[in-house]
Amino acid sequence: MFRRLIAPLLALAFACGVIAQAPPDPNEVFNEIDSLLKELEDITGFQVHHHVPAQIISRGKVKNFLEKRMKESVSPEEVRVESLTLKKFGLVPQDFDLAQNTVDLLTEQAAAFYDFHRKKLYITDWTPSANREPALVHELAHALADQNVHLEKFIREGRKSDDGSLARLAVMEGQASWLMAEYLARKSGQRLSSSPGMLDMMARSIESGAGQFPVFEAEPLYIQRTLVFPYTKGMLFQNAVYEKMGQRGFSEVFRRPPVSSAQVLHPDRYFVGVEPARPGLPELDGSHGYKRIAEGTFGELDHAVLLEQSSGPDQSSELAPHCRGGAYALLEHHSPERVVLLYASEWDDAASALRYYALYRHALQVKWKHFRVDAEDQSSFAGEGDDGYFAVRLTGTRLTSTEGAENPIGLR
Repeated sequence: MFRRLIAPLLALAFACGVIAQAPPDPNEVFNEIDSLLKELEDITGFQVHHHVPAQIISRGKVKNFLEKRMKESVSPEEVRVESLTLKKFGLVPQDFDLAQNTVDLLTEQAAAFYDFHRKKLYITDWTPSANREPALVHELAHALADQNVHLEKFIREGRKSDDGSLARLAVMEGQASWLMAEYLARKSGQRLSSSPGMLDMMARSIESGAGQFPVFEAEPLYIQRTLVFPYTKGMLFQNAVYEKMGQRGFSEVFRRPPVSSAQVLHPDRYFVGVEPARPGLPELDGSHGYKRIAEGTFGELDHAVLLEQSSGPDQSSELAPHCRGGAYALLEHHSPERVVLLYASEWDDAASALRYYALYRHALQVKWKHFRVDAEDQSSFAGEGDDGYFAVRLTGTRLTSTEGAENPIGLR
């Protein structure tokens, strides 16, 4: 969903901290590029193949760059479908402009970025002087990885799965964030391996830094969590891989990337290869005339946000890790105009599934202004919501839901 839009745009370092006046010579930081690359080469084992050009860039040019890259990378139909998906799940408001919000948000948050096409990095002219060196290290980490594993291809291959795309973003941004944290630790005579508290401090810094900006603060919870996740949780994931594999872990995560947000959140699942479940979707009766316009995966992070915004962070943190996987599809009918959401989730035990069944009912009540249950038994309920008829069923550890149908859906 949202991660499909941001994945092909750029490799971005967050603007953390308070915005300050830049020094008279903002290009001075670029004198360190070659020595920083050498240090990153020593840490990762990646080889430096060529110099990385760099430039200071203005806010206006950053926005122009993002708007151009958006048009090149994502079609208007893809943006429309991604936006529809988020709205059908209730993760963004019905009047939310996904494309414009994405550009505005990334323009605000960028301290620096690496352009996959031009093989060039940029530091924004509004980035505080104290933040320029860490931002440079972050972007050089992207450039070095790109010289060894071709980042654009790596991200493109992950677009087959929403949750898998997010996991690959976590590899890319998590590794660059970890290397930035390790560099700062070494500057103070330490190592992350001997000072694990520094990693937590860096994760909190990224989260709090992102939250100091008005566009980010106004974004729906889902957009906030999805944007920050690759940096914070990805950094902790890279640390777990490094602790287990050492230097080999930097290339291993690109060679064998995690396939879900759950593997990023729970590295043990990555190490033993626990694959996410892909539960079967319900069928729509009378589906003649409908066209499937989207299908994808709905992972642990997606469920965590859905639960948090309707039932609070405690319910989310307790239940979301029990999600084994989820799937969805959107069916569209043009005359009469209608979009139907088919959704399914799989849970690791019947108790967790039953608990989610109750909480998902509450999520529907929160999502819609109009919510009416017309039929109900111990494991299913059906009725009408804002955009049509719905039916939710629990079968063992699997929940399925059909939402937005033109006609009432019976229980069976």
